[in-house]
Amino acid sequence: MIKKYLLIASLFLLSLTYVSAQETRQIAVESSKVTNNEVTINGKRVPYKATAGTMPVWDEDGKPIASLFYTYYERSDVSDRASRPLVISFNGGPGSASIWMHLAYTGPFKLNIDDEGYPLQPYGYSENPHSILDVADIVFVDPVNTGYSRIVDKETPRSTFFGINADIKYLADWVNTFVTRQNRWASPKYLIGESYGTTRVAGLVSQLQNSHWMYFNGVILVSPTPMGLERNEPVSDANYLPYYAATAWYHKVLPADLQAKDLDEILPEVEAYTLDVVLPAMAKGGSLDPKDRIEVAKKMSYYSGLSERVILDHNLAVPTSFFWKELLRDQGMTIGRLDSRYRGIDKSDAGERYDFDPALTSWNHAFAPAFNLYARNVLKYETDLTYNLFGPVNPWDRSNENTGEQLANAMRQNPYLHVMTQSGYFDGGTDYFNAKYNMWQMDQNGKLKDRLFFKAYRSGHMMYLRSEDLKTSNDDIREFIKNSLPGKDVPAKN
Repeated sequence: MIKKYLLIASLFLLSLTYVSAQETRQIAVESSKVTNNEVTINGKRVPYKATAGTMPVWDEDGKPIASLFYTYYERSDVSDRASRPLVISFNGGPGSASIWMHLAYTGPFKLNIDDEGYPLQPYGYSENPHSILDVADIVFVDPVNTGYSRIVDKETPRSTFFGINADIKYLADWVNTFVTRQNRWASPKYLIGESYGTTRVAGLVSQLQNSHWMYFNGVILVSPTPMGLERNEPVSDANYLPYYAATAWYHKVLPADLQAKDLDEILPEVEAYTLDVVLPAMAKGGSLDPKDRIEVAKKMSYYSGLSERVILDHNLAVPTSFFWKELLRDQGMTIGRLDSRYRGIDKSDAGERYDFDPALTSWNHAFAPAFNLYARNVLKYETDLTYNLFGPVNPWDRSNENTGEQLANAMRQNPYLHVMTQSGYFDGGTDYFNAKYNMWQMDQNGKLKDRLFFKAYRSGHMMYLRSEDLKTSNDDIREFIKNSLPGKDVPAKN
């Protein structure tokens, strides 16, 4: 009998434990945890309040259909919020959480990595001495199914969230609610997005401006996507040559005379050759004179580190996937897509493409443990939900994308709106020369050029992982914010 009661008691305790675990894995539609901290930025202590929590996405009837996780940092020794800039930060994917820029770029803490961005053990984090929190408050937002954000109404169609324009629409509503709740309508406001996040913020600034009457002072595009701006063949094929040259220079496989030059000397020369010779040659296709084809292939080989034979075999249009496999093939190494400074080892040296991206693989195992520790130990936000670095967001509707032109239209309508692009020379996923091409297409008549800015760095997709560029890129954001703040009582007019 005693054994029976002990068994019943044990089962009861197990059921309590199960209920407790289930409760901690439930999705909190609304929650918040506030902590106070301080960080040293540029040698000065900056006190701040951090709010980690969730806020709902509603349907048209006011029913919560999703819960978005966010982390909001406010400098706590500032009383005038009306003049205090607010930066709203998104990453990309499109199924990527905000962790990347949050814990490595603009936030008050950064993960432990070496000066070139390689992970270090034990995994963890430390103060970010270059955070922009000294000049702006920041909110990092995780879209649906990324981070701790989840759908809460299972009957809501996935198409409500997962598509270029659906994503922009519900996030604009969420941002509107956040800004209203935090009483930040008077503040100068900025959107920053990385990778697919640039597509997101380019569309968001237009949606917020035209549907919510919320106007912004700036948009920062970190490693931008095409944003719907056409670059079909031969433009898409020709535009990669400057990136190939930068990568070949980094790996020291260029001819000696070219290798002896600095990157700043080489790239303008390669860019000019791309526009003046390679692009017209590719446009001619099969009508290109065979002698001219050979001459172009020789010059492309000179700039890219690839053999003339390889370039001719690809009709001058060498795919990036082949480039990452081919450039260091004779050394038995591949190079990274998102950061071509990284090297990888494939199962076989043969083949047309690498087995994996050595850059992304390196980053993943540094970020995940660091954020899980940071959320619990610093932000004091506790949940048993998995923090999705990459969440399930498929199928993603990519139709009817026009975000680049939407951003350009928002600039034309809002004379206060400035745009800065930040790119890494060694980023092969969203290369720097195509980022320049974006700007040219957004401003075809040249009337926006005084409000368009471009910055490049000697690193990859996440340029801030390199210690030197973490400082420089954050300083560039500070300068951008400073220069895009109009003087008091300066009217918005062209």
